[in-house]
Amino acid sequence: MAPSPPATEPVSPKVETSKPSSSKLENTASKPVSNPGKEISTDELDKLLAREASAFQRDVEVERILTAFKLNPYDILGLDTDATPVDIKKRYRHLSLFIHPDKATHPRATDAFDLLKKAEADLSNQPKRDELDAVMLEARAQTLKAHSLPTGTSDTDPRVLALVPSFKDQIRACAKDILIDEEVRRRKAIKMNLANEGLEARRKEEEAAAKKRKAEEDAQWEETRDQRVDSWRSFNSGKKKKKSKLNVIG
Repeated sequence: MAPSPPATEPVSPKVETSKPSSSKLENTASKPVSNPGKEISTDELDKLLAREASAFQRDVEVERILTAFKLNPYDILGLDTDATPVDIKKRYRHLSLFIHPDKATHPRATDAFDLLKKAEADLSNQPKRDELDAVMLEARAQTLKAHSLPTGTSDTDPRVLALVPSFKDQIRACAKDILIDEEVRRRKAIKMNLANEGLEARRKEEEAAAKKRKAEEDAQWEETRDQRVDSWRSFNSGKKKKKSKLNVIG
């Protein structure tokens, strides 16, 4: 018996997968991938961040002005006492444009703007600035004295530079105390003047009322003068008649 031939394994049919041509790959790569959100360019992002930073800086500056010491225009404008009139004008123009209510979103930007205007006006008024500078000089002298330093000590002296808080901050703090004391005295003087004016006004009112009463009494006296004369005449006439009767009887 002839041996059976070896069983052959079934060969699976070869499936050919179609590969995309190079031209198709190029076309696919050239098409942009769709993005549901709008992409922001680097320039636009920089501008947006700059606007947000500028708005934040405006709010910070408004807060600085609002919290500055109101009686010291140098504090409000952020200037030193050696600032020239040109420096004052330039600083005011810069800050007033920067925090202008039309640009700033801070709810109290208008208040800060008004404070800037007043500070610039006060420093541009030479007599007022002279008074303020005198206070600043007094504050400087008191600060040096508090540290047992001569009044002629330079700002660049190592002993001054080593002060903590800084010499400038201590001067401003001392000036603040002086200005507050002066303001308290000024308000007391105004209050006293108003009180004195009130007393004077009351005195004048009382004098006017007394004169009015006197005039009314004089007018009433004149109005009743004829009546008094008639009464007096009637009285005298009665006395004469009575005397005549007595004479006849006698």
